[in-house]
Amino acid sequence: MIILGIDTSCDETALALLKAEKSKFEILSNVISSQIELHKKYGGVFPALAKREHQKNLPTVFKKTIKNFDPSRIDAISFTYGPGLEPCLWQGINFALDLANNLKKPIIPVNHIEAHILANFIENDISSVQLPALCLVVSGGHTTLFLMEKIGCYKLVGETKDDAAGECFDKVARILDLGYPGGPIISKLAAEFKGEFLSFELPRPMIHQKNYDFSFSGLKTAVLYNYKKQPLKIRKSKNYIREMAFQTQQAIIDVLLHKTLSAAENFKAKTIMLGGGVAANKELRERFKKDIEDRKMTAYMPSKEFCTDNGVMIALTAYLSGKKTTNFKKIKADGNLNISAKI
Repeated sequence: MIILGIDTSCDETALALLKAEKSKFEILSNVISSQIELHKKYGGVFPALAKREHQKNLPTVFKKTIKNFDPSRIDAISFTYGPGLEPCLWQGINFALDLANNLKKPIIPVNHIEAHILANFIENDISSVQLPALCLVVSGGHTTLFLMEKIGCYKLVGETKDDAAGECFDKVARILDLGYPGGPIISKLAAEFKGEFLSFELPRPMIHQKNYDFSFSGLKTAVLYNYKKQPLKIRKSKNYIREMAFQTQQAIIDVLLHKTLSAAENFKAKTIMLGGGVAANKELRERFKKDIEDRKMTAYMPSKEFCTDNGVMIALTAYLSGKKTTNFKKIKADGNLNISAKI
């Protein structure tokens, strides 16, 4: 079975062709058009601009995706219908529906968050995963813990009450005047920090509360207060900026891992999975793998290229869900789409 996957949930126009046979997957093409350069001056994604760029990019990205491939061989067309920025989602939905209508193919709507979870199976054998699995999805818009009992069955364990982890990275980078997106910049600067001692310490919000929810707004505020009280010379110094990047990254990772490991122990999870754009963070990946394996559990995470938004994870999720339909009229974008109820 060959599935076209389309994702326009935020600022990346992503299309891919995936060939799936039972538990074996072959990526035939994977094309992504990023809008990062366009949104830098806004310090974040500007929805109206993102919508316009998706509309412009979709035909071009589709042509690259099917280069030297007969589109009539596509068996189904999958796409993200939520969650995400609704103006952006609609661009992908409308393109997919028009294409499906022209090619006379069924469609498979996909939940973007579920796709980040199932991205773990792009390169890992799905049959080897021990369930239940605890899944941490961490990105610019989401910091969420799910208990996966089987594919398609998820229970919400914890979620962010305000800023997501990726959003916190972006806001701290803005405070420090580092540019956008903040995550990769802060990760790079944190790795350059070689100080033998720390001159200040940032809080770990909600880390000791007896729940699995997250909050990173207070961390961003602590960074702002610390920054404002520093003399201009200190604010602009490389040592201060590197230490602030290091401290911010460590605080976020400490909270993520503490909450995840506590939930895994409580729900007797045999496997822990990581997904979402922040899952590409090098320090998080290293600590995630080490801390989980130290507790005799199995750690899964996608390759970095499949942590950020991509069409491969959409096509794979469509295949694993198997929910084909030809009823185009019922498809609507849902910016706040859920995949579970909280337990």
